[in-house]
Amino acid sequence: MKSYARIGLSCLLAAMLMSPLMACGSKEEESSGPKKDMATETREQLKELAKSDERLTGDLENKTIKWMSDWDINSDDTGKTTPIELAVFQERYGGKVEFHQTTYANRYDDLANAINSDEGIDFFYGGNWDAFPKGAVRGMFVPYDDYIDLDSELWADVKDANDAMMWNGKHYMAIVEVTGDNCAIIYNRKTMDENGLDDPAELFEKGKWDWDAFQDMLSSFVDTSNEHYGIDSWYFESGLSASTGVPYVGLEDGKLVNNLRNEAIEDYQNWMYDLWQSDYIALGVGDYGWTSRDYYIGEGKLLFYPCGLWTLGSEKSQWSKTFGEDVFFVPVPQYDKADAYYIPTNVNAYCFVKGGHNPEGVGKFMDCFRFSKVSEGAQQISDQQFRDDYEWTDEMIDMKNKMNEMALEHPVFDYYNGISTDVTSVLDSSEHGVRAASRGVPWTESVNSIYDQIQNYIDEVNETQTSN
Repeated sequence: MKSYARIGLSCLLAAMLMSPLMACGSKEEESSGPKKDMATETREQLKELAKSDERLTGDLENKTIKWMSDWDINSDDTGKTTPIELAVFQERYGGKVEFHQTTYANRYDDLANAINSDEGIDFFYGGNWDAFPKGAVRGMFVPYDDYIDLDSELWADVKDANDAMMWNGKHYMAIVEVTGDNCAIIYNRKTMDENGLDDPAELFEKGKWDWDAFQDMLSSFVDTSNEHYGIDSWYFESGLSASTGVPYVGLEDGKLVNNLRNEAIEDYQNWMYDLWQSDYIALGVGDYGWTSRDYYIGEGKLLFYPCGLWTLGSEKSQWSKTFGEDVFFVPVPQYDKADAYYIPTNVNAYCFVKGGHNPEGVGKFMDCFRFSKVSEGAQQISDQQFRDDYEWTDEMIDMKNKMNEMALEHPVFDYYNGISTDVTSVLDSSEHGVRAASRGVPWTESVNSIYDQIQNYIDEVNETQTSN
């Protein structure tokens, strides 16, 4: 990697593509499917890169770190090759990741049980946005300040992102990568061409990809009586909202902040309401029903599918079957009143678990992850691995890299999923939450209904800082 974030979907893709899950607590469960390791010569190349680079220091006495998740860091049966960062950890430190499997729904309960029984789980995924600050407040996670040097060259380009997520003056989210893949506008170029529409990628390149252009294209295309639909996808609203640069719940000076009455968010919500009134949001319109039809992109019946890029993170035969050979994607459209071009920000992040037996090992693994991003040679291997696994074109990879660069330059961190399930339930509601405007509920009605409730939850969490 040069000065910007590069390909980094491996962890997210593994999470989304995981095969049916087995019981929690088992160690290194064996899958019946094939597992892919990198070629021997590639391993040798990585070994030489890692051992000759002075940015990776020291050795490990305890070489095993215990990982609890619903997806495996190790190579698995989804087609994922051994990740570069893991190979570096293995070759430089003789490291090993011991997988303790759980399910997505039960992962916090299972982690709490593991902590109480002193199983020594060392680390846990934080990139789902529901770990922070909740895990710190509840004492499930511990600061990593003694094990990671954010002032080192390895961590320089993500230091600000890590510093932005501090609680009680300590770091709890080890952010190894900031990406722009959380929500992209997926479309089919053939559909654009056949309907006389500009290619969004060309509009983006010219600096003309904004809310107005997005809506104008919907206006030209949508004709529900002729099976021409506008936007389909679940939970896309917060992704497009990030274009305002204002999170629903932010973090300022170490305190959570309620931004629901911010003018930019009001603008966005009113825009969503306008799109709904015009029948541009497909779900629930006419005969479309309430089942997402992503395959309509490939059939030329749907214009936009806002979604995380994990949906293109499978073998080409799978993603092209759904979205067509001419599928492409661009960032969410720009909000012209914002002071910069903001897009939804994702983080690849990990939390050190309370009672972990090997935090030093996790720290070294995190350093290896950072090495895989800042080493030019390691990143070239990673890029090629990505091409081989998922058959993306160079143009797709270039757009993904550009989105990563944008997110790192102007990150938008929204914490509403990291407070409690109650807050998530209120704000994700399609009745009076942040998704309600796209279902025909005016924002003034929603915000008046939920603002004080959300503020009370935020106040409760903020008060824990003074009591801890």
